[in-house]
Amino acid sequence: MATNKVIAICQSGGEFVTIKDGSLSYSGGDAFAIDIDQNTSMSDFKSELAENFGFGLETMSLKYFLPGNKKTLITISKDKDFIRMVNFSTDAGNVEIFVIPEEGGAKNVSNMPASRSSRTTASEGVVPVITAAGDVVDEDMTNDYQIDLAMPDESPLPCNFVLVDQKHHTAIQQWENVITGVDQRFNSFIEFRDALHKYSVAHGFAYKYKKNDSHRVSVKCKAQGCPWRITAARLSTTQLICIKKMNPRHTCERAVIKPGYRATRGWVRTILKEKLKAFPDYKPKDIAEDIKKEYGIQLNYSQAWRAKEVAREQLQGSYKEAYSQLPLICEKIKETNPGSIATFMTKEDSSFHRLFISFYASISGFKQGSRPLLFLDNAVLNSKYQGVMFVATASDAEDGVFPVAFAIVDSETEENWLWFLEQLKSALSEPRRITFVADFQNGLKNAISQVFEDAHHAYCLRQLAEKLNSDLKGQFSHEARRYMLNDFYSVAYATTPEGYYSALENIKSISPDAYAWVIESEPHHWANALFQGERYNQMYSTFGLDFYSWVSEAHEFPITQMIDEFRAKMMQSIYTRQVQSREWVTALTPSNEEKLQKEIGIAQLLQVSSPEGSLFQVNGGGEGSINIVDIDQCDCDCKMWRITGLPCSHAVAVIECIGKSPYEYCSRYFTVESHRLMYAESIQPVPNMDRMMLDEPPEGLVAVTPPPTRRTPGRPKMKRVEPLDMIKRQLQCSKCKGLGHNKKTCKAV
Repeated sequence: MATNKVIAICQSGGEFVTIKDGSLSYSGGDAFAIDIDQNTSMSDFKSELAENFGFGLETMSLKYFLPGNKKTLITISKDKDFIRMVNFSTDAGNVEIFVIPEEGGAKNVSNMPASRSSRTTASEGVVPVITAAGDVVDEDMTNDYQIDLAMPDESPLPCNFVLVDQKHHTAIQQWENVITGVDQRFNSFIEFRDALHKYSVAHGFAYKYKKNDSHRVSVKCKAQGCPWRITAARLSTTQLICIKKMNPRHTCERAVIKPGYRATRGWVRTILKEKLKAFPDYKPKDIAEDIKKEYGIQLNYSQAWRAKEVAREQLQGSYKEAYSQLPLICEKIKETNPGSIATFMTKEDSSFHRLFISFYASISGFKQGSRPLLFLDNAVLNSKYQGVMFVATASDAEDGVFPVAFAIVDSETEENWLWFLEQLKSALSEPRRITFVADFQNGLKNAISQVFEDAHHAYCLRQLAEKLNSDLKGQFSHEARRYMLNDFYSVAYATTPEGYYSALENIKSISPDAYAWVIESEPHHWANALFQGERYNQMYSTFGLDFYSWVSEAHEFPITQMIDEFRAKMMQSIYTRQVQSREWVTALTPSNEEKLQKEIGIAQLLQVSSPEGSLFQVNGGGEGSINIVDIDQCDCDCKMWRITGLPCSHAVAVIECIGKSPYEYCSRYFTVESHRLMYAESIQPVPNMDRMMLDEPPEGLVAVTPPPTRRTPGRPKMKRVEPLDMIKRQLQCSKCKGLGHNKKTCKAV
């Protein structure tokens, strides 16, 4: 398949200058042009940049501008970012990429990664050692730093010792120059300690700390009498760490004891921090295999998992400290996106309770171009402190997901739903009568009617079907339940009372109990034929897989980073749809234009009789079909016009008969104009998010601590969002014909 080429104009060595209108200009330095497309990998691209500019692969930062926006630089940190950049730039044909060397990264020398970890704390002064049995033993870093080089030949080798062959030795050699000497700079003490650890492994010696605090780190070789020393300290008035003194000479016999070493969690963490940047979903099984392959170290699954957790927290920041930054993040969101709502609540003990965020671009988009239709749903978060995300999404003209607001709460309760809906109502100030498509359980039924008194509540059809299937399980065979579910969907989708009652009778013929269940489930809240609101044939609250993919990518981040990840996803989604809609030339959006043209084609075969006032009789459509269209009320007795918002073929025949255009009778929410209005506003980045994670929160802001909940053991279950089309076959005993067991476990005599 052919792909569109994009010319990447790569620049480095210059500087950014702010122009009067706030946009940035880059001047000076060198530039290279490189062809890229959707098949170009980020690693290949960076390799070519490293060759052209002379930077190490891990000591460069890549940034670019979104088309039409030269005020905000976007960082390319992983493959997905690179692919998005290529997609965004396809129409323009070129993109400017700025290659910025990271602090402390000398050309062709240093291979240290940039650290996003939080500031040094007392807990970081303890390095856990993974023993041969897989246990973790904490060792004070102020004491000897344990590497445990190879033991004498007559001593038994522990199970996690591996002799380093030439292949593994070559992999370790890349660390020999991570420390180059006096005046080398690092972004943090954590980064310096990681480099020191690599350096010691590559050069085969053990070391111990003479001083190790937030201002100075002083280290000496562990061997008695060896003169090797190094001291690093913070540069005054900056956050940078600089090597002040270093004696690189060793007199110890380090080469004799170089063949092997013990794998500490800190050692593995050092390696993983670099790999997790490029591959956030790096699995423990793959970690263990790669560590063994590249470095000759044998880890079990638990060791790899624990090391990954430590590395991830140092890259992303502390889960605990992220909560203390919530007040500042909320203020920054409102400052950078005026008109946005960002608020939170704590409990009496200052622990986190709930958070609500709605960006101005979402509020404006819903008011200006969206149908008065909102989908409420939730997703359980698999974070360290658990929690649940509530989300209110709208549907654009192309049935794309448009997040309007989201909240993070400690648990799904009626009280939390009430609070979320109250914040949503305040943010929208919506005069239109809204239809909510949502679950009817967990307090939502009462919460919606209590906060939005005149709103319509359409029950989510999927959740109803799941409850019906669950309640009937054990009473009916697999085949009987399948027929009942099919008839249940027929009841829901029937557009006329005749079709509704016919499908209902089919259920009654199979089971009077199932019929009673359907009647008691309040069909006027979910059946098309009885529902009084406008939901445009949208039957499920689990609206869109995109949202759940966002959750699955960000749910394990610290809370502040999770917020920013969602902000970035929403920003990119809005921009992508802005670009897409510029190419549309029809009055309706593409999918709605296709639907209308189909109805126009069918209308050519229909005949319209003389009207009686505003009523028209339409003949045709097979088997002597007759439909009555009320042109003034925009209604047809097939009810598809009212349900979908687009004229049905019967209505189109009447509209053309009276000499008007069908486009005049389409809902305005399906027009290209409304779609563009929905995406007219953009979400702005929150600058220096990473920097805020490292700083102390300003005085005067409310102190927030993590909620008391913790992640439960075991693998979490991700929420399914696909329609319930098939049900799992239930066991049926061939002996007694009972359900739920087989012949082997049958207890019948």
